[in-house]
Amino acid sequence: MEVAIGVLIFVIALFAVITLVRSVRIVPQQRHDVVERLGKYKRTLSPGLNLLVPFIDTVRTKVDMRENVV
Repeated sequence: MEVAIGVLIFVIALFAVITLVRSVRIVPQQRHDVVERLGKYKRTLSPGLNLLVPFIDTVRTKVDMRENVV
């Protein structure tokens, strides 16, 4: 019985860590990330620390904003 409780606590802690990692995004300078919620455009993430809704929001495209010499 004690082993089952230990495994259950481990699974809950692992799920909490995965959820936290998926919800925090750090966007570097000179880049913008496009966020989709369930397949539709939701917003554009600016550089810095950003929060997402885990398992619902996804970063679809990473746009480089640096100037290109043509």
